Amino acid sequence: MDTQKPFVIGVDLGGTNTVFGIVDARGQMIAENSIKTQAYKTAEDFVEAGTLCLRPLIEQVGGIGNIAGMGIGAPNGNYYSGSIEFAPNLSWAHEGIVPLAQMFSDQLNGLPVRLTNDANAAAMGEMAYGAARGMKNFIVITLGTGVGSGIVINGQLVYGHDGFAGELGHVTMVRGEKGRTCGCGRKGCLEAYCSATGVARTAREILANTDRPSLLRNKPADQLESFDVSIAASKGDEVANEIFQFTGKMLGEACADFAAFSSPEAFIFFGGLCKAGDLIMKPIEEAYNQHVMPIFKGKAKFLISGLMNANAAVLGASALGWGE
Repeated sequence: MDTQKPFVIGVDLGGTNTVFGIVDARGQMIAENSIKTQAYKTAEDFVEAGTLCLRPLIEQVGGIGNIAGMGIGAPNGNYYSGSIEFAPNLSWAHEGIVPLAQMFSDQLNGLPVRLTNDANAAAMGEMAYGAARGMKNFIVITLGTGVGSGIVINGQLVYGHDGFAGELGHVTMVRGEKGRTCGCGRKGCLEAYCSATGVARTAREILANTDRPSLLRNKPADQLESFDVSIAASKGDEVANEIFQFTGKMLGEACADFAAFSSPEAFIFFGGLCKAGDLIMKPIEEAYNQHVMPIFKGKAKFLISGLMNANAAVLGASALGWGE
């Protein structure tokens, strides 16, 4: 890739929105725009819409000739192949392999395009620009439509032999038939409980199985979102606070297990659920300290992303555009 060119494109492909950003060599976002990820029936339609979204941004910086490359962070993104493979939370990519990097390259005059897992991209962003600057051992956990993770050990992202290492959202937290069905097809995954959709599901279950008063009853159950739980909890709603206690406890227990294999300096949480602040972070840390092996107790920091909104993943993905 031509590092003499002054800009790269970073793309955060999330389960709900896809954010496109033009980034300069200092990590400054020059321009950005977004589309709805699930508004398209096929991958071809998504790429066409993404290209249309990108063109005015590219023109703002003088055209494609000033772009060194493009990096994409995507669910089930394979760094080695440049493809999204069987992504359970993407309607146009859950049944097969989508060579997304090549598809965008073909639409953008052969621009070099590389792709990685969305949580790996967030980890790269945190390491370069955010809460993980100066760290060589940490785990980023993304709490969005799903639960993702980017694992950095000795300063390097962990990819594994096939590009899919680090799917911590799919460790089994509740074994057997009692476990919730996850989008991946298995039961009891961390993602089924601690993603934004999992939090909303917990809320619906509590409201359906009890008659306890709650601000959450002011909205139809099938329309409840994790944001509604955050708002209710901030107002002191007991049910909403109980939901965050349940979610945080499970996340803390999972982190206690994760510490056993990589001994991270920090767990960094990224995503809309983190906006709940101490309501979610305190139960996480309390459960972690209760369940972690004694040799790890008190060593790891629990941090919220140092980069606002989607920028961590966009900036992290943009690093791939330089060929890094």
